[in-house]
Amino acid sequence: MIDWLLVLAGGLVGAPVRYLLGVDAKFRLHSVFPWGTFAANAGAALILGFLSEAVTDGNLGNRLLLLLGTGFCGALSTWSTFSYELLTLTSARRLGIAAGYLLITVAVGVGLSFAGAAVAKAFL
Repeated sequence: MIDWLLVLAGGLVGAPVRYLLGVDAKFRLHSVFPWGTFAANAGAALILGFLSEAVTDGNLGNRLLLLLGTGFCGALSTWSTFSYELLTLTSARRLGIAAGYLLITVAVGVGLSFAGAAVAKAFL
């Protein structure tokens, strides 16, 4: 039961953070590129890389992983919104932006996951 509550608590924070990143990016940047979703997914990738390495090395407990990894990062990152935005950009014939969004999101996400793991390895 406590595990479920930890995931719920993390999600209760992660979901509004993702929403606010999207709103703030639209307000500040006025861009067709979905910067809010990109930032949320990139941040979650960095955090998850760090957490994964910390758990693997035994420096972080499974409960903290449930709170921050599954709950917070699970709600912060969003495959469905990413996919929807790609579809929307493609439907609007903004193929260059869609292709860039896809490639940049995947490359940055993977890169930040490894960077997060490297930070955990260096400092924990």
